[in-house]
Amino acid sequence: MQIKDIKQIGVVGSGAMGSQIAMVCALGGYSVILHDVSEESLTKAKESLRGHMNRKISKGRLTEEEVNNAFGRLIFSSSLEELNHTNLVIEAIVERLDAKRELFAKLDKIVPEHAILATNSSTIVSSKIADVTSRPEKVCNVHFFNPALVMELVEVVRGPHTSKETAQLAVEFVRNIGKTPVLLKKEISGFIANRILGKLMDEAVYLLENGYADHEEIDLVCTKALNHPIGPFSLMDLTGIDVNYFVRMQRYQESGNEADKPAQIVQDKVHKGELGRKTGKGFYTYNQAKVQV
Repeated sequence: MQIKDIKQIGVVGSGAMGSQIAMVCALGGYSVILHDVSEESLTKAKESLRGHMNRKISKGRLTEEEVNNAFGRLIFSSSLEELNHTNLVIEAIVERLDAKRELFAKLDKIVPEHAILATNSSTIVSSKIADVTSRPEKVCNVHFFNPALVMELVEVVRGPHTSKETAQLAVEFVRNIGKTPVLLKKEISGFIANRILGKLMDEAVYLLENGYADHEEIDLVCTKALNHPIGPFSLMDLTGIDVNYFVRMQRYQESGNEADKPAQIVQDKVHKGELGRKTGKGFYTYNQAKVQV
């Protein structure tokens, strides 16, 4: 398969990441099917994307024609079977290995034999998923950053099972949708950005839990002294505290090391349903009417 053969993209999972990845692909000129088992989630995704696109139009970043054309290329579907003509599928569902393996096994039976199956996960490397398919050489990680409509970089990871052709096609595809790809030549959980960011977040949570400073003050230090665009606690609220929780639980299950478990404060937030912006409360409290997910 060559890059010109990739014409229709499937994106599975219509949360903030999945829906924005789908729109990025549609804006890049591709026909896209955004799938979710929940019709309600698909409706919310459509409304959220309309809001994002209207703001881009009002700021002059996109024209109304460009946006309408992109929506014309984007199909919202609750039927996984509708992905049967896709050439590349990007999975963006919950960060749980069992769920991803179950999905990839289903996709393998639905999509054409030549199609690439990619996971957006930055924690679960594709070698943990590829064996449930009949095409491990066509399975890889294609990791977008949140928010996908804004963030420029995409990490492409070639696992030990991934063919050179698949990795190169993924890199070319990323360029075609206007993003900047970085190719990791071998797997490592967390890849590059999140491994570095994870160390920062771990230290921020340690300082908070041990009473050295409040979360607002730690965020302020990161933005004003380190010149970061957003502090670690604001970032966790943006991406979802449950994502941090699942990432750490996955790492703990792999290592058995108690130090890899989610911090207690993160566990408490998740158990209380305080997941950040999407629930209206995390480390900060948000006005739901103003929250743009």
